[in-house]
Amino acid sequence: MIICPVCEHQQAQGAECEVCGKKLIATGPVAVAVAPMAELEQTQLAGGRAPVPVAAIPDLELTAQQAVPAVAVQAMPDMDTGRATAALNVVVAPIPDVDTGRAASDGHRTAAPVGPVVCRYCRNVQESGAVCERCGMRLPKVRMAQPAVAEKLPQSGERTSCPKCHSPAYAGRACVTCSTLVPAAD
Repeated sequence: MIICPVCEHQQAQGAECEVCGKKLIATGPVAVAVAPMAELEQTQLAGGRAPVPVAAIPDLELTAQQAVPAVAVQAMPDMDTGRATAALNVVVAPIPDVDTGRAASDGHRTAAPVGPVVCRYCRNVQESGAVCERCGMRLPKVRMAQPAVAEKLPQSGERTSCPKCHSPAYAGRACVTCSTLVPAAD
């Protein structure tokens, strides 16, 4: 029995998963006898690694720029040098009105959103889950409302949802999204 490492689908045979299409068996290149065709024209050079004669062009510069000759330095009378001078005596003092601490807590916290979640990519509205059912993108984290009635645990191997991220998973196995063990009835 082959088990897909991506979606955990079990199948008896095959080179790829029947559900998600993951390649399960790595196939190597097949050895094929290669013979040159007589009617093809051969190249004139003997192999790709053969040395090629190279000669320098006499009129070509070796660098992109020629050497700079010795030039007398001239002062620019129009240049403003006021910004380039060093600052001499600068008084450094803290600003007295700036508060560098945090504000005192009032004890109220912003409540996390509960209820349906809207996907920011395709605007799909769904009740629960960490992954959008329409486009497959991760949804923003929200606090899920606790169910009023406790549900019974599914049997081992039965398809259910992960208790942590609410994505589809199999009972008794690790969730493929968050790696949390999904509980199962024994």
